[in-house]
Amino acid sequence: MLLAIIHTWPLITAPGTLSRNDNGDAQLNAWILSWVAHQLPRAPAHLFDGNIFYPERRSLAFSEPLIVPGLMGAPLHWLGASPVLEFNLVLLAGFALTAFAGYALVFEWTQDRAAGLLAGSMFAFNTHTLTRLPHVQGIHAWGLPLTLLAIDRLVTHARWRDAIGVAIWMTAMAYTSGYLVVFGAIMIAVVMIARIADWWRRPGRVAGLLAVAAVIALIASLPVYLPYQRVARDLHMVRSLDTVARFSATPTGYLASAGRIHASTWSARFLRDEVDAFFPGMVVIALAGAAVFATLRRSAPDREPLPPRTRIAMLVAIALTGFILSLGTRTPVYGWVFHVLPPMQGLRAAARFGNLFLLAMAALAGIGLALLRARLPVRYAATIAAALVVAANIESLRAPFTYTRFEGIPHIYTLLREPDHVVLAEVPFYPAQAFFENASYVLNSTAHWRPLMNGYSGYVPASYRANASVFWYFPEDYAIQAMRRAGVTHVMIHPARFGDTVDDMWRKVAASPFLEQIATTPGGPVLYRLK
Repeated sequence: MLLAIIHTWPLITAPGTLSRNDNGDAQLNAWILSWVAHQLPRAPAHLFDGNIFYPERRSLAFSEPLIVPGLMGAPLHWLGASPVLEFNLVLLAGFALTAFAGYALVFEWTQDRAAGLLAGSMFAFNTHTLTRLPHVQGIHAWGLPLTLLAIDRLVTHARWRDAIGVAIWMTAMAYTSGYLVVFGAIMIAVVMIARIADWWRRPGRVAGLLAVAAVIALIASLPVYLPYQRVARDLHMVRSLDTVARFSATPTGYLASAGRIHASTWSARFLRDEVDAFFPGMVVIALAGAAVFATLRRSAPDREPLPPRTRIAMLVAIALTGFILSLGTRTPVYGWVFHVLPPMQGLRAAARFGNLFLLAMAALAGIGLALLRARLPVRYAATIAAALVVAANIESLRAPFTYTRFEGIPHIYTLLREPDHVVLAEVPFYPAQAFFENASYVLNSTAHWRPLMNGYSGYVPASYRANASVFWYFPEDYAIQAMRRAGVTHVMIHPARFGDTVDDMWRKVAASPFLEQIATTPGGPVLYRLK
């Protein structure tokens, strides 16, 4: 948690007012966390029927579910915390839990706490995660090291409890992010191939236990899988390989670092797109290389507490798999997996497979540190290990961040709680190519939870495109009539967003017989009832 505070500084100094609301994804994810906390106690069967993109159903399935992080933040929501405060504290918890999960993985393998701390901190606080503060799902990646730990135990010991562990962590990832559960499934496949020599001695038992784990995880994940499957079927929410190509990593992206030291010296020219930044750090590369080199020289002890060679080979295989898949359509491998594994067809950003690379590199670096400490004089080992952990974290440090000040949701939105029937449209009602401008409308809806015609997510439904093609022209009479036919009962006008046309907009609003002003905010939004 201390590292989470340092790496996100100065967020902890004012978590209720500092925000990344300059990014639409942060506002969307704050809405999702609040929606989960709001809807689950009231109507769990309708959890995926979000209030945005009315009249679409299952609008939560247009983005990540974030159910597990939402449950973590639910007590804050129930106690009256703002969506931004809830988001920020859940974000910090995600960083801390991901670091602790990475620690648990490597500590079990090495029995070295410094090695675990290095691995955990480098998986949680790296150049990729520190460019993704708006994305809670990318920070709550604790399921990956815990799944790797469980499948490693299953391959090694073939115990029932390890199969249950695999099922639990895969299910937890399914209830957090579609990306994470796909990463986990592919990682398990790589482990089974790389560790075939370990489990082939009792193939029937290991394969049977893994099958049981898969069945348990699949059944437990059905409540979250089915809404996504129905949206994919009914609304054709499937990513094409052309879309994937636009969100793929490049080989030079693995030289791109957002850490202040590297970005200010040599790495800035490689950091062209934050989706394509995966440099793991010099300390991590050196220690991971030492672990692999020791294995190649057969100088690493093949006994516990240090990992056997097959475990290091497994991590190398995971790193290579993550690297290759992150390149997306730049290699034919992604296309093969895309057609074999249907959930892949719902993913847009192939670059995020770099998470597997970063996990494996962090674990290898932890093992490398443990090997180094085993060869150092006792009086120096602890000091050198601490220095390397600190150096690795300084390398990845991007703080202090610049945050946007959150002034709270305008009080006028609370008036929408009172009428019996509300369907809200906020204007300007942006066309599909600019629908990210709706993100603040989505966040503001947490003050009333009434159906909202606007929306923002990872997908634009056809109904929104059709509405926006007409609603964009509000307050023209034909746009108002289209709103009435669509069932809109209230309109929230944001005059500052109309720019130079604001005076003309007000004249037309005043002349319309269908608009009745309910309330106004000085310099802010104005609420109308649509007759």
